Amino acid sequence: MSAVVIAGTNSGAGKTTVSMAIMAALAKHHKVQPFKVGPDYIDPAFHSYITKRSCRNLDSWMVQEKYLKYLYLKNNNDADISIIEGVMGLFDGAEIGSDIGSTAKIAKILSLPVILVVNAQGISQSVAAIVKGYADFDKDLNLKAVIFNNVSGEKHYQLLKEAVEKYSNVKALGYLTKSQEVMLPERHLGLVPAIEQGQLNNIINKLAYLAEQTIDLNGIKALAKKAKPIKAEFINIEKITDLNLALAYDKAFNFYYQDNLDLLQELGVNIIKFSPLTDKCLPIEANMVMFGGGFPEVFAAELESNKAMLTDIKNKLSLGLPYVAECGGLMYLCNSITTLQDKKHSMVAWFNSDAVMTKRLQRFGYATLTNLSSNIYGDENHTTKVHEFHRSKLLPNTETKVFSLQKIRKQQVIKEWTCGLSKLNGVGSYAHLHYYANLSFPQNLVKSVNNYLKKGRKND
Repeated sequence: MSAVVIAGTNSGAGKTTVSMAIMAALAKHHKVQPFKVGPDYIDPAFHSYITKRSCRNLDSWMVQEKYLKYLYLKNNNDADISIIEGVMGLFDGAEIGSDIGSTAKIAKILSLPVILVVNAQGISQSVAAIVKGYADFDKDLNLKAVIFNNVSGEKHYQLLKEAVEKYSNVKALGYLTKSQEVMLPERHLGLVPAIEQGQLNNIINKLAYLAEQTIDLNGIKALAKKAKPIKAEFINIEKITDLNLALAYDKAFNFYYQDNLDLLQELGVNIIKFSPLTDKCLPIEANMVMFGGGFPEVFAAELESNKAMLTDIKNKLSLGLPYVAECGGLMYLCNSITTLQDKKHSMVAWFNSDAVMTKRLQRFGYATLTNLSSNIYGDENHTTKVHEFHRSKLLPNTETKVFSLQKIRKQQVIKEWTCGLSKLNGVGSYAHLHYYANLSFPQNLVKSVNNYLKKGRKND
């Protein structure tokens, strides 16, 4: 099974641009399965758009090794080649002294060769020390090649290539020059999502062209073929019942792990997408509704103007419709969203809090989540691993919370807080869940909705 990891020396080295360029070039003639290391939602959307295949996240902090192997093999069994984009720097993970959560950990779990992306602007022979240092840092890692970013031209590349191949066993497989034509716009949580970019095809075509000109695509394919075969335990997911899930999906809400959605379908859930921006009501056949993360603050005016949808959602939730909301979805269910421009926009007003955007990051990173009381995800004290990343807060912060979160490093709790609101048959919180972190959470979700439907009445 052909596969290769594209890692970076650090965030900003260019691994996303290089990964997209390689995917775009290879996808012209091959079935390319994209993966992304870590909990990110934005980069995977670009990968999915380029390859026309759903990108999958590989996160060794949230998901156990046996599930990672299973999801990896399950999702690329019909692909010609898999491209796995890393996260941050190659060895950056959840904590110092451990490789959990890092790109290197995923490469080792899946026995994959690694290509290192190095920002070569303003450097020549010294690049050999960087590459050799990365290659020697972990002898269990199969770092085999390097691609340079921000190269001034062919002469510069030849200097870099000669230096690296003289002082290390790492092979140079090409480069990209700095080009304004392929610069992707950014905002407060990273790149502007693919779903919002109207000129994306032009950028992708340009990236593919650049890769074809200056990256050794045949060399990448040859290296990918050297990926060692691995085995995985089959994970049997038993269907629980037939349900219809209304899934908020548009420019404002699109942060979902595809493996989560696939798992819900295996449990018996039929997914019906709807748009809080443009539709006037929830799908009439919906037994439950899910509001994922995204950028509701960017589209707050449009969301506010869709009064029919706001009213319908509040009415349906008041009648007992089960629901879950994450991050941006939680903000949408509050009384209002106040933007960074200090403009306040009315929202669903299900939760009696106001979401206020902040210039400073409020939460970022992994945490262990525990149910403080029984809710749609299960009984009190049930735990799972989650991720938070947001620049907003709820005011007033006085309502009773349903989750306790702990940041644990080196087996010590270094930070603890509560989050999550619950009302009638659902919860909303800033925490992003990967369902394979604890399968009982999605199973309990489906069971809770099924129990509600059996009762046929509101659960106060």
